Amino acid sequence: MFAHPWWFLLLVVVAALAVGYWWINRRRQRYTMRFTNLALLERVAPKGPGWWRHVPMALLLVALVLMTIALAGPQGTAQVPRNRATVMLTIDVSLSMRATDVEPSRLQVAQTAASAFADQLPAGINLGLSSFAATPSTLVTPTTDRQAIKNAIGSLQLAESTGTGDAIRASLAAIRAFGSQIRGPEGPPPARIILLSDGKQTTPTTDPADDRGAFPASAEARAAGVPISAISFGTEYGEIEIDGRPVSVAVADDQMREIAQLSGGDFRRASTELDLRETYANLAEQVGYEERTVDLSGRWFLAATILVLLGVVTAIVTGQRLP
Repeated sequence: MFAHPWWFLLLVVVAALAVGYWWINRRRQRYTMRFTNLALLERVAPKGPGWWRHVPMALLLVALVLMTIALAGPQGTAQVPRNRATVMLTIDVSLSMRATDVEPSRLQVAQTAASAFADQLPAGINLGLSSFAATPSTLVTPTTDRQAIKNAIGSLQLAESTGTGDAIRASLAAIRAFGSQIRGPEGPPPARIILLSDGKQTTPTTDPADDRGAFPASAEARAAGVPISAISFGTEYGEIEIDGRPVSVAVADDQMREIAQLSGGDFRRASTELDLRETYANLAEQVGYEERTVDLSGRWFLAATILVLLGVVTAIVTGQRLP
């Protein structure tokens, strides 16, 4: 794709120069052949450089072609860091997160991966942190201070129950409050919730479709233009011990998948530490960078300049005059 394709008309001029150079050399050869005493010609005429004499002109012609391409404004797509975006990282700290099916425990792995995610995001992204069990807690409002986020991640503590719906609404409220503070001519910055959970909603009701449940909250997020990247973390074999008895805490993929779909976001499954790290790395790229059309003319100008310099140097070395 080119911004100014009409500059390619200059290629006609380049072609004319190439034809003119060929024609001049043909005239020189014909003039030489008129010197009928070839033996005398060999003694008086210096030995020519052969095909090397054409190298300077060839380099200059190629340089002119590259300059024409540069003037036409070649464009391409490139990933560039976002300067305006808000991300709320929302982590489940219910008791099921102490399961050791992901060693050493789901929570410890989640903390390590979340800290790495904070470091992977571009500096311009505002990252906030919330946790939830029976009730949600906004631990850090959106900020570019990554150390504050990592300190809060390291201080996460387990508690009873899983209030997923309330957690989504709390993250939405934090995003709205922050957006109202930095609203510019383009409106509030784009925002996203990254929700990591391993279990089913248990409070305020066990049905995520109830008014205060996760599904209506996900629909609210969609209406607000805030998609949810839902990460289902753990395995179906997870267990914890409550009052001396083993209790199954299998992951609830179906609920997390529905949350992502209702919010207009995406669902991801992670059952190992490596899975979770890769998931966060992909999210960091998706959330932190955007594809933009960029001008590529600079590299073409650079290549043309190098060829011009090579042409001049070659002309000096071979003792040629540039036409």
